[in-house]
Amino acid sequence: MSPPGSPGERYIVYTDGAARGNPGPAGAGALLLDPDGNRVAEVSEYLGRATNNVAEYRALLLGLECARDQDVRDLEVRADSELLVKQMRGEYRVRKPHLRELWERARQLEGSFRRVEYVHVRRESNRDADALANRAVDAGSSLTDVQKAPPGRTKSL
Repeated sequence: MSPPGSPGERYIVYTDGAARGNPGPAGAGALLLDPDGNRVAEVSEYLGRATNNVAEYRALLLGLECARDQDVRDLEVRADSELLVKQMRGEYRVRKPHLRELWERARQLEGSFRRVEYVHVRRESNRDADALANRAVDAGSSLTDVQKAPPGRTKSL
């Protein structure tokens, strides 16, 4: 396999956010695959209380940061949030200020790559990223109010 920066070597990152309630306890997850479909990294983050759309954007940021940290140059982002995908493609405007801030951060991170393409996938094609996001919610939600840890990330692989 060629190193991550090799021309024509497109990596794929699946991202998903989860919120139980809108807003409610939320988490984000991202899974990075190499061009052969092998898992390179996965990351999840408990977000505390957030909306579904904030969780989706936070998952995107996790995925972009993860790919950047692996020196990936060409990236395909797959997400089941049609809103996120269309906003990142420029097909929809980002009207809400709290989402605009996250969108702007994602745009900055895109500068780390030669190419980023956004693809909307069906929910059933995004199960692994969904599981990461929900695991983060479960981990954060299982703490009592006294034990509540600040939102945080976990990485594996």
